[in-house]
Parts: sequence; C-alpha cells; structure tokens
Amino acid sequence: MCSACLLRQVLATSSRSGDSMKSLASIAAAAVFLIGCVSTNASLIDPSVHLARTCPDGIKLYTTPDRVGQPYREIAVLNAKGESNWSDEDDMIESMRDKAAEVGANGIILSGIDEPSALTKVIGQVAKTGSQRKGKALAIYVPSDSTNTATACANAKKK
Repeated sequence: MCSACLLRQVLATSSRSGDSMKSLASIAAAAVFLIGCVSTNASLIDPSVHLARTCPDGIKLYTTPDRVGQPYREIAVLNAKGESNWSDEDDMIESMRDKAAEVGANGIILSGIDEPSALTKVIGQVAKTGSQRKGKALAIYVPSDSTNTATACANAKKK
C-alpha cells in the first residue's frame, strides 16, 4: 500500500479510536512517506531520444490523436495503476502528467481508464486485497507547443 493510502487509512482509523496522541504520531509517521496512491511507468518508444524535463502543468491532455491538431512525436507509453478505494480519475491523470513531464513530453493522449467492476471491488474488500483501476496514455512532444509549455511551467513555479 502506498504511503498516501496508508495515511488515509490511519486517518480513518484514528478518527474511530480514542487515543489522540497515538493517532497524531501515526499520522505524522505516515505523512513522512506521502507520495500518492497512483503509480505510473513509462516505456520509452525510442530510448536514444532524451528530452529536457518539463512540468506537469505544461502537459496538455488530449482525448484522441486527431485532437492534437499538429505534428507530434511519440515519446513513451504510459501505464498507470492505483487502488480504486484510494484514487480517482484525477489522480490517474495527475500521475500520468507527472511521468510525461519526467520524460520531456508536453502532452498525453489518453487511451482510457479502466475501472474494476463492482463485483471485483466487493471481492477485493472481502478478501482485503483491494482492486485496481488502470489507465493508459501516450506521452507525446508537440514541437509547436514548446513555448506554451515553457510558459505554463514558468507560471507554475511562481505559485
């Protein structure tokens, strides 16, 4: 279980327990390792290409390839997964944006997010194994959008 998920679980458990000092200590310990409930990996399409890292705020989200509207280079295939009880679609997209920025992309074309079925979620709860939602996307670099990406990243640093 990721640390953010652990923190959420500690918060839920501590609100039901009576010992506030133990609860605060548990929350503080979990907070030290806070990283997020979704993990995304990137499989580089051409490992010989090395682009400068961008920032998540500079990553545009496209729902289909034709929505890009400009020539682009495919950088990496992104695969995200997260515990369905502790993440949502926004978390999935945020994690994919983070990974896309890491590999130097300035856009992602979302292929979809697959939700576990209701039955899978129930079985995961009963068996204490959880259930995962999964997302796929293609990290891309749109050369004509590089100025907009740089501006978005500069504005994000000012916040």
